[in-house]
Amino acid sequence: MSIEQRILPQLNRVTKPFSRAPIRIVHLGLGAFHRSHQAWYTQHAGDAAEWGIASFTGRRPDAATVLAAQDGLFTVVERSDAGDSFEVIGSVVEAIDGADVARFAGLIAAPLTSVVTLTITEAAYGLGADGKLDANAPVLAADLAALIGRSRTPTTPLGRLVFGLAARRDADAGPLAVVCCDNLANNGTVARNAVVGMAKAVDGGLAAWIDANVGFVGTSVDRITPRTTEADIDAVSAACGYRDDAPVVAEPFRNWVLSGDFPAGRPRWEDAGAVFVDEIEPYENRKLWLLNGAHSLLAYAGQLRGHKTVAEALADDSCREAVEAFWDEAAAHLHGEGLEIPAYRAALLERFGNSRIEHHLAQIALDGTTKLRMRALPVLRAERAAGRSGEATARVIAAWTAYTAAGSGIQDLQASGIASANLLEGSARIEALLSLIDAGLAADRAVVDLVESLATSFDSAGHLN
Repeated sequence: MSIEQRILPQLNRVTKPFSRAPIRIVHLGLGAFHRSHQAWYTQHAGDAAEWGIASFTGRRPDAATVLAAQDGLFTVVERSDAGDSFEVIGSVVEAIDGADVARFAGLIAAPLTSVVTLTITEAAYGLGADGKLDANAPVLAADLAALIGRSRTPTTPLGRLVFGLAARRDADAGPLAVVCCDNLANNGTVARNAVVGMAKAVDGGLAAWIDANVGFVGTSVDRITPRTTEADIDAVSAACGYRDDAPVVAEPFRNWVLSGDFPAGRPRWEDAGAVFVDEIEPYENRKLWLLNGAHSLLAYAGQLRGHKTVAEALADDSCREAVEAFWDEAAAHLHGEGLEIPAYRAALLERFGNSRIEHHLAQIALDGTTKLRMRALPVLRAERAAGRSGEATARVIAAWTAYTAAGSGIQDLQASGIASANLLEGSARIEALLSLIDAGLAADRAVVDLVESLATSFDSAGHLN
């Protein structure tokens, strides 16, 4: 029995009769979060039948291989302490290996394509410590050389996107929107600067065309989506009566706030609860600082204290108190109508404490230098500018410095720099680690001393003294 025959009855019963929507959205970064978030919202848009998604993988072809065998169909499992609910999602009509750059460029160049969405992780934008595109980074430099010389196809998400947009310009296919769904402050602007910056290095005319024809949309995305396990696959089989090799487990909560222009149109995502605003920054900061910042603190402090998941770490009084103190500092710099900070914090405690969502701390801990630049550094700067020490926020960074010393096989774009820094001792080590996040941070002796004193509060057993 084909996957369509096995899952089709579920799709018909839960949503609407199955049909293939035309591809009008191209997504780069096929993974669990994309499928639990953008694909879910697209299926629940009032005009979903007009908006099919072609999703390309980022680093490896695995997800595309599995999904392609299932005709793009997969199950979203909403998991809470009260139990599980199951829904088949059919908005991904084509799942493709990201290495198929010709297919990617062909779809970007298709006149019907109106939206490109991105979940390529913070690290993929090639940001240096100054927050700008680091064109000298080895992989980006190689892609630039490939694009300029047309010697080979690009391998990075940015290189592939620039390659695709060049194909659209050459095809005279008209404008479109690029929607950044990664956890970056001012992510729409970051995406624009990264794409235009790379394009400018390749072809000034292409950069000018992108500036004139591509709308870069900023977003705040929010849904906790841990990695799928074999136990999750077995749970879907037992509950639904079919085998799905690519289910996604997510919390019941979801949120999507967007700001920007869609020159070629978009789905009616607002029918599914998405919110469109004029000013995105307050919503971005609320999510980056309160949710993602707390996640980073729990990832480093929690693992030092022997915990494996967010729920385990939050149940630790020391970790929870550190989170609440960090939130107090962050909340002092969050302003704007509709943010409802006390309610958001209360909801986060409930979401983090969902013991049936096994969100692993090791996964969150990846790429700390990039993430801390977005999640902790702005709050620390704001606290210092207000004449306060920023101790609770500095503890987030201190936990990371302690984690890098205790851990092995650190996965980070700055892994070699971290290894070199950890050969040093005392304040020299802390200064070297901070320089990987921000040069100004490392040059501030008071901050270096504060982080060093907080880092030593983690004893050999990982306890907060």
